Amino acid sequence: MFKGNFDINFDFFKIKPPVLIGVDISSSAVKLVELSRAGNDLTYRIERYAIESLPTDAVLDGDIVNMEAVSESLQRGWKRMGTKQKNVALALPATDVITKKIIVPAGQREDDLVFQVENEASQYIPFPLNEVDLDFQVTKTAPDNPEEVEVLIAASRKEKVEDRVATAVAAGLKAVVVDVEPYAAQAALELTLNQLPGNGKDQVIALVDIGATVMKINVLLNGESLYTRDQPFGGNQLTQEIHNQFNLSLEASETAKRNGGLPENYNAEVLQPFCETLAIEVMRAIQFFFTSTQYTEVNYIFLAGGSAVIPGLDAIISTRTQVSTLVVNPFSAMELSSRIIPRQLNLDAPSLLVACGLALRSFDPS
Repeated sequence: MFKGNFDINFDFFKIKPPVLIGVDISSSAVKLVELSRAGNDLTYRIERYAIESLPTDAVLDGDIVNMEAVSESLQRGWKRMGTKQKNVALALPATDVITKKIIVPAGQREDDLVFQVENEASQYIPFPLNEVDLDFQVTKTAPDNPEEVEVLIAASRKEKVEDRVATAVAAGLKAVVVDVEPYAAQAALELTLNQLPGNGKDQVIALVDIGATVMKINVLLNGESLYTRDQPFGGNQLTQEIHNQFNLSLEASETAKRNGGLPENYNAEVLQPFCETLAIEVMRAIQFFFTSTQYTEVNYIFLAGGSAVIPGLDAIISTRTQVSTLVVNPFSAMELSSRIIPRQLNLDAPSLLVACGLALRSFDPS
């Protein structure tokens, strides 16, 4: 969403960016993805990626609290990738961005459109405009009038954007694009919809991103978000339960959760109850969607985030919700460079959804 060279005034949506590394800064890790076009220019190739863990509390509620720790993790991940690219695309969490759609007459001069957007923004943004970074994009023709267009406005406090940019600079990188996490995730999700009948057209799809501390739900229909919700539940609950049950440190619990080696009773007494609780949380989120909108059905659930690859979790959620459930892999139709280990990528792919969507901005024609 937000795009520009940050050492000059913002010029959103007007610059075709260079090759970018998508960088997703989450509460538990920094994730980096670099893509290229395959030989026929019709498909993508994943060139490199890295996941670098973050210290506890370096990022809280989407805010960078320990910039030094985050920039050091970002730098380590970048070095481990072995790339020469230094331009990056970052994203803000949805909670840091105010968005609004407006309808305006089509064919306006750019100056007139900018004036109208700023006038509209001043009415609903609870901060002075000189304290925010403001961006807009014409998205489509208005559904009821071909002489009008729909414009998406997005605004964020300057310090939220500047924190992300400064973190990249401290790591020796240059922020060229600042997007919004749900939009980046949605762009990557669209790469996977060809596995659905009719490429998912007219299907209500719930994207459930299970992070370390928060489960983010975004319900979509034909590329438009119908409903979003964040629920305070994530993979850290499983880590904490391992810590409680087996008397391991939290760090050792996290490692054991990822790599195995836990006692035989782990599956029955810890993992299975966690999966059942997670499935109930997903079902609850879908019920909130039904009661908050006119919709009464979800056709597919896509799971993302680190916990999405827990064996059997998709089946448990499908049974509980009675909705077809799939684990998202935005790289499933991509070519893989020789640096990529396919089995490891399959395990990591659900965690890389936002970073992949950000890397796709390299090919954004706007």
